Amino acid sequence: MNLTDVKATPTKRKRRKRVGCGTGSGHGKTSTRGHKGQRSRSGFGGRILDQGGQMPLFRRLPKRGFNNANFKKQYAIVNVGDLNGFEPGSTVNPDAMAKAGLFKKGLDGVKVLGGGEIKIALTVAASKFSTSAVRKIQKAGGNVQEI
Repeated sequence: MNLTDVKATPTKRKRRKRVGCGTGSGHGKTSTRGHKGQRSRSGFGGRILDQGGQMPLFRRLPKRGFNNANFKKQYAIVNVGDLNGFEPGSTVNPDAMAKAGLFKKGLDGVKVLGGGEIKIALTVAASKFSTSAVRKIQKAGGNVQEI
């Protein structure tokens, strides 16, 4: 092994810049802040979006459109195939679905979709149903109730 083979171990983080350590370091005297002015003083931390006296970009651009996302209703999704675990002839409501672990958090209601096959007759109560879900539940001999 020679001295030419020795390498520094890779570090996970970059070392911080040490300022004010003598004129020979290149970061001494004014500590890389230049002479006088607001930026040379302690405590200066300019605003990120500040553009001086210029009109800021977000004020120069026009506002367009309307966003209705804040008022959108979000439904917990349950597929028809997941309802096979219930007793035949029983009434399945959102509380029973939540106890069975079919959805994790209650949102604005439950929507039953037509994924999978249902083999037992159930009375299913939910906020919304897809047309294929209604068709499959009624084909199996069950009923649909919208809450």
